[in-house]
Amino acid sequence: QVKFVESGGGLVQPGGSLRLSCVASGSITRLPTMGWYRQAPGKQRELVASITSGSNINYGDSVKGRFTISRDNAKNTVYLQMNSLKSEDTGVYYCIRVVGANPSGSWGQGTQVTVSS
Repeated sequence: QVKFVESGGGLVQPGGSLRLSCVASGSITRLPTMGWYRQAPGKQRELVASITSGSNINYGDSVKGRFTISRDNAKNTVYLQMNSLKSEDTGVYYCIRVVGANPSGSWGQGTQVTVSS
């Protein structure tokens, strides 16, 4: 079974940056298509960005031009570089395998991102 563990969240001021990491462990030979999702308080979970094994990338409209998703297959790790953070970026960020256009598998604990002055 493959497990994904997120890290890198924290408290940051508006306009600041954070880099999230998602490390896969377990029975994995190659990272599949992966996605970063977030859930803000009182809102539904939404896709932030996804990246295929061939590094084709898709971003949610609200983060285009500010966030960058990348992957290091040798390290079984997916990253999310978040720049120009806004208060509305606050939430718990999760990484998960994506099949088709949907998340697949169990959600991990996520990592909390709080953007506040």
